Amino acid sequence: MDAVSLFDLTGKIAVLTGASKGIGKALAEGLALAGAKVVISSRKEDVCQATAAGINELCGEDRAIAVACNVGYKEQLQNLVDETHKQLGSIDILIGNAGVNPFFGPSSEIPDEAFDKTMNSNVKSNHWLCHMVLPEMVEKRDGTIIITSSNGGFLPSTHLGAYAISKAADLALVRNLAAEYGPHNIRVNALCPGLFKTDFSAALWQDAAGNEIPADGIVLRRFGEPEELRGVAVFLASRAASYMTGQALIIDGGHVMVR
Repeated sequence: MDAVSLFDLTGKIAVLTGASKGIGKALAEGLALAGAKVVISSRKEDVCQATAAGINELCGEDRAIAVACNVGYKEQLQNLVDETHKQLGSIDILIGNAGVNPFFGPSSEIPDEAFDKTMNSNVKSNHWLCHMVLPEMVEKRDGTIIITSSNGGFLPSTHLGAYAISKAADLALVRNLAAEYGPHNIRVNALCPGLFKTDFSAALWQDAAGNEIPADGIVLRRFGEPEELRGVAVFLASRAASYMTGQALIIDGGHVMVR
């Protein structure tokens, strides 16, 4: 086996939530460039379709389809799985990337509704979706699951407390699923990005005027670009990481390392 084949995903079917833009889009691009067929999912059908079209253009062939899905609704998650089976076949790679952060401020002020939405979208939806896909992975004794957590799962936050709690819970979910399904040759890992320049995190890397703020707390002294996660997705989903499970891979320019 040569180095290229270690990362080859030809013939694999991947489903990604929260994949129409930002980090999720970059993860989907990486998998598609490595040969996988990818299902682009997020709430808005038109944005999903545009992203899928862009990936197909990037790859020079049809490697992406779009299936709209709001991860807060169990029936929509099931439809995502069913449509993937109908259009592409059995799922080999699952990436739970969708997440929300509806509140910025101290934990004492977060409304119950916002707390529940954070936990439901960031944790419960991943639990639901994993268990919709795991039976087919068990049957073929092969599969990999990647849950997007955050470096915030390792750090306290005075303004993003509920978000950090939810991401720490995702780490626990990953560890439990890895332990339960490792005997079936299924790998489950967490991807923990730091601050990347996306619309989702714009308030954290831009000032009120839209100017980029200094990245003084990051070893590399810059914020990440989503495209820098393309290769990380391929690594976690490929043979190159075949003995890696139950782990949290932090990609944050050295932020957690130096605290």
